[in-house]
Amino acid sequence: MDIIAFLVSNWYAYLFLPALIFVFRIMDVSLGTIRVIFISKGFRILAPVMGFFEILIWLCAIQTIFGNLDNPLYMIVYAAGFSCGTFTGIIIEEKLSVGKVMIRVITRGDASSLLQQLKKNRYTMIVAGAHGPEGEVQNIIMAVKRQHTKKIIKIVKDFNPKTFFVIEDVKYASEGQSHEPFSKSVRNIFGYYRKGK
Repeated sequence: MDIIAFLVSNWYAYLFLPALIFVFRIMDVSLGTIRVIFISKGFRILAPVMGFFEILIWLCAIQTIFGNLDNPLYMIVYAAGFSCGTFTGIIIEEKLSVGKVMIRVITRGDASSLLQQLKKNRYTMIVAGAHGPEGEVQNIIMAVKRQHTKKIIKIVKDFNPKTFFVIEDVKYASEGQSHEPFSKSVRNIFGYYRKGK
């Protein structure tokens, strides 16, 4: 009963404030993680906007911490929020699927069925012959929106599960020759602010 009475009488210091700090940290670190990713991808307008809200939320969290430096619980919650915020930011960025990637597919033998399937899905590509360690190969290069990556990899693996491919991040790619499927999702709103648009 003494413990319950203690918690009830100190709910603000031991429940509300730690939870608030934890949530603030998740929010500001998530924004920070996404901001860094946006910078690397050339989103020159969205990145500063993210930075503004990130530091605003951080100041709210740090103000609470500085007022209670003698409480180790707040420090633990602060660190835990940072860790969870980093993870949350990565998950959010993966869900947004912003930016473009370059996919290189190297395949031996006749790849006509693979090329036909990619063309059927309206993906623009460059196909060039090359020489590998085991003979002649075909080098297929595509620059596509990141949100299409899983679909393309599925097409490639359906053609041959052992096909070699490489995926690279692209900071900027010209849209002039692109005929890939268009999506009206929020991810295209991010694309509008892309550097070079």
